[in-house]
Amino acid sequence: MSVNYKHLWSNYNYIIVFIGIFIAFLITNGSDTSWTSMTNILLHSAILGTIALGMGFIILTGDIDLSVGSSFVLVGGLTIIVYNQVDNIFAGLIIAILLGMVCGFINGVLVGRLLMPSFIVTLATMLIFRSISQYMMNERGETRYSVDGSLASYSALFKLGNGELITLPVIGIIFICIAVALTYISSSTKFGKRVHALGSNPRAAKLAGIDIHWTRIKVFVLSGALVGFAAFLKIAKDTSFDPATSGQNFELYAIAAVVIGGISMSGGRGKVASIVFGTMSFTMIDKIITAVGMNALLNDSVKGLILLAAVGLQMVKRQSRSG
Repeated sequence: MSVNYKHLWSNYNYIIVFIGIFIAFLITNGSDTSWTSMTNILLHSAILGTIALGMGFIILTGDIDLSVGSSFVLVGGLTIIVYNQVDNIFAGLIIAILLGMVCGFINGVLVGRLLMPSFIVTLATMLIFRSISQYMMNERGETRYSVDGSLASYSALFKLGNGELITLPVIGIIFICIAVALTYISSSTKFGKRVHALGSNPRAAKLAGIDIHWTRIKVFVLSGALVGFAAFLKIAKDTSFDPATSGQNFELYAIAAVVIGGISMSGGRGKVASIVFGTMSFTMIDKIITAVGMNALLNDSVKGLILLAAVGLQMVKRQSRSG
């Protein structure tokens, strides 16, 4: 029985890429490939991966969101301010998700209802959100947002962000659970099918009776909720936010994770589950760069080249299909 390599690559390229990068990770890290170093990959993928899952839905519709890094910082800063007042983890979580949804709703209305280009809208809100977070911090006379709740509450929050369950990081497990839920939503619900239809052919989706404007708004709100949840995980893990550096380039890293995961930048094609592999691949690339002793200033240039390569592979795959 012959193996259809073209079919294998077309449907599981994100797994093949992940395996290739994982082998490179094993080779370059040598003796530092213990179970702890493996679980650290999941730990360091969780926050960016949660944001990337929302970005994946947006890209599936054919849109883009450049504001996720800035909204991540704004939501994180506001959540810490509220958390320090109420001293309650659950309240902090709800506030973070709601604030993220508000940021997503603003983008969604501008893109979905006013029909403004998502690139321009989110480029503008990227500047607005980070500027507001920096202004608030300056007005408070502080250099960063930091948790200062009671010891009991602080301890519980820290355990959530840095704890382990069966040797796996808790926030990594949460990330996987979110990915499983969103994979189901994407592949097995009306909403998920509408998202794919919108990205494949907006005109046909509209003729089929899909409210493409409201669907876009929903997708941006979903992404905002995930950004808010990621901000809460960041607070639990590090207990602070720096508006100048936190979330820096997250929009580009999230896009890279989505593209490496095999989701088409033109929309409509790809699997949400692949974003987990894309995010972890991106995290391992960071580890590989560190292991080979490359100058840290060249870190983003390597990531940029890998992103270009991933998009190039998408184009080759698309041309082979059309051919």
